[in-house]
Formats: sequence, structure tokens, C-alpha cells
Amino acid sequence: MRVYLSRLGIAFRIADTLLIVCSLVFASWLHDYPWDPHFSFLALCAAILFHFLARHSGLYLSWRVTSGLEESKSVIAVWSCVVLVILLIGFITTLTGEYSRRVFITWFASSQLALIFWRLAIRAFLRTVRRKGKNGKSVAIAGAGALGVKVAGVIRNAPWMGFEIYGFYDDFAEKHSRPVTGSDAEVKGDLDRMVEDAATDGRINIVYMTLPMRAEERLKEIVDKLSDTSTSVHLVPDFFTLDLLNARMVDMDGIPTISVYESPFHGPGGWLKRVEDMLLSGLILLGALPLMTAIALGVKLSSPGPVFFTQRRYGVDGKEIGVLKFRTMTVCEDGAVIPQARKNDRRVTGFGAFLRKTSLDELPQFINVLQGTMSIVGPRPHAVAHNEYYRRIIPRYMLRHKVKPGITGWAQVNGWRGETDTVEKMARRVQFDLDYMRCWSFWLDVKIICKTVAKGFTDKSAY
Repeated sequence: MRVYLSRLGIAFRIADTLLIVCSLVFASWLHDYPWDPHFSFLALCAAILFHFLARHSGLYLSWRVTSGLEESKSVIAVWSCVVLVILLIGFITTLTGEYSRRVFITWFASSQLALIFWRLAIRAFLRTVRRKGKNGKSVAIAGAGALGVKVAGVIRNAPWMGFEIYGFYDDFAEKHSRPVTGSDAEVKGDLDRMVEDAATDGRINIVYMTLPMRAEERLKEIVDKLSDTSTSVHLVPDFFTLDLLNARMVDMDGIPTISVYESPFHGPGGWLKRVEDMLLSGLILLGALPLMTAIALGVKLSSPGPVFFTQRRYGVDGKEIGVLKFRTMTVCEDGAVIPQARKNDRRVTGFGAFLRKTSLDELPQFINVLQGTMSIVGPRPHAVAHNEYYRRIIPRYMLRHKVKPGITGWAQVNGWRGETDTVEKMARRVQFDLDYMRCWSFWLDVKIICKTVAKGFTDKSAY
């Protein structure tokens, strides 16, 4: 993605600021609440925060090759993060009492809708312009292999990009059918012919290079020849055919690198998740304090031993953390070999069985969330002994630790909770964990939390 032209970028920034301020004015007018200096301060803080987060999350980059849904999700994430930060600051400084709740909620909703619909309106306008043959781009694909066909399919299924496939070019053109299998575009000739077409009459605006990495010398040669044309050139590395995890481009002091396995919690997404964790865990601990006191007494009276049990588990980046639980067994095992709890396990106390069945033994983990070693939603942490065993036999097992472990997770609400007595069961749990990391959004966290509340407190497979 490229940065918008300066005038359009400035227009977006001005429009966003006006929409945020005007939405607050509208909310104040709607509820007949007089405007005062506190509202001016609120609008100023929100506009500055939104500008800062939007810039660092890429909202002011070109979204031509990205869907409106993805752009809208980014707007929602950034604006939600702004509101949560303002709420947190207001709670700490006790300024929240100066604002009307109805005005604040209306402002939150109306600003979010305005910011989204403004961008969708621009997209609709550009789509109309492109249907008339303006602002369109002619695309050539260098390489008629599987990756080239995949790029063509993406372009064909996204007419809103305004791209038209001119054709494929491949040094082994005679091996490919016309049109290319899986695409309605033909192979026009070899890569030298592509350079000629790009230079002759400007019929090619963009070239996507989809050559395999083994063709490095040929790739360099063609890219160098294309530098004598006005054609835009994009490299599509063939390792994108692999199953990557949140791959993204990273600039390392001028050196472009591509992360193959990466955490989804970068920028506003990570800040939003941390604010979400702090607010929810704080509220839950306050509300559950009487219940946790009663459970602590029950644990102490039902069997000898400590109230809490701290077990070593792997956290983010594979670092060991101490996970808190109410003790549910007569033993506190944390060695090199730890047998998983099974049905009718003699180590589990009577009161402990009730706690494990209802997941109440995990309430102290909200303290871990406040400390920052865990998250409310994420892959469930396993004992260190289990990690060392499964990482050797389940591919990509340790990728779970690119994010903080969670109290609940996508695997748990989909039925993969409790004893994993076979490698296949653990592999399925890991697959759900990786799917969560690949598809993470704020709303997916909300969905998992709601499903946990609805059905996650009891489970027949939890012993």
C-alpha cells in the first residue's frame, strides 16, 4: 500500500477531525445538553488520539487493494481504542462525572458510523468512476504458475479495485494453455515481451511479479529492465503460498523484511486488547470478590494444603509464567512429568471436582490478566511438561505462544476443553488456537466471551 497523495491525505485527516467534533455537537444537541469547556477538551483529545492511532494502524494508507469491510474493521478498532483510552483516563481522573452518559454513548456510536460511511462513500464514488473507465489500471502478471493464477483470481473477484488483467507473461509460455488454467487471461508471451509491451505504448500500468524464488537472477533482470518504463512493479514472493500467520511487511531502518510468523497484536489492536483485558478483569475481580472469598474458605476447609496453586506454564514468546488457580487436588504437581486430570481422578478433592467442573478454580487467573502475563481470551496455557512433549510431535505447536495465553479461548468454546488423551485431540485444539490468532478481531473476543458465559462454565470433559 502506498501513502495517499498529500492533498487526499490531508482531506481525510480534516474530514475525520470534523466528523468526530460534529458528532459530539450532534449528540449534545440531540439530548439537549449544553456545550461546555469539558466537551471541547473531550473532542480535542479524541481527535488527536484518533489521528495518532489511525496513522500508525495504516488508515491513511491507500486501501485500493483492500476491501471496504477490512477498512471498516480498522476504523472500528481504532475508534474503540480511542474511546476506551478516554474512558480509562476519565475514570482515573474522575472526569467522567462531568459528562452525560447518553451524550457519550450517542457520540461513540454516531462518530463510528460517520467515520465508516465517509470512507464507504469515497469507495462508492471511486467505484462509479472506475465503471466509466476512469481511474482503472491495466495489470500484467509475470509468471503463469499457481501463484500467478491465485493473484489473477483475487483481482477478478474484486472489481472494486479497478484492475483489469491484460494478460500473463511467462518464459515457458508454450507449456501453458491459452487461456491459463484457472484464469480467463491468456499468456501474451515471455517476460521480455512483457517489458516491450510495458515500454511501447503504456498499455500496462502495473506488473505483479509471481516468479518462484529459484528464478532470482531472472527476476532481478526483468525488474531492472522495467525501471526504464513508467510501470509500477509489485513483487509477490512465492512463499505466500505457504500457510502464514499474520504475515506483514516490516521496514527495518530502510531494509524491507517480511514477517512469516507474527503476532496479530501490533499497534492499536494490541492496545485495544490490553485495555479490554484491564477493564474487564478489574470489573470481574471486584464483582467476584465475595465468591472468591467463599471459594478460598471452601478449599481450606475441604482438604489440607494451600488455597492457591501456582503452576509454571509458557506465556507469550515461550517465557515461563506462574498461573494462579484455586487448589483442586491433594497434590501440587509441577515437575517434569504431570499426568493430566482424568475422570474419577483420585488426586482431585470433592470440592475441587466442583470447582473444575464449573471452571471456578480459574477465577484467580484474572489477577494474571491484570499483571499482564495473561489475557482474558487467548490459547489456554499448558503445563511446561506438556508443552515440551507436544512441541516435538505437533507441527507449529509453539506458534500459540506468539500471543498471551487466555482464560478462555476459541478452542474451548468450540468443545476442545478438558482432557486431551490423544495427540489428535491436542492437534485440533492447537489448530483452533492458530485460527483464532489468524482471524483475531475485537469482535471475535466479544463473541468468545459471550459464548463462554453462555455455555463455558460447565463442561462434561472437564475433570
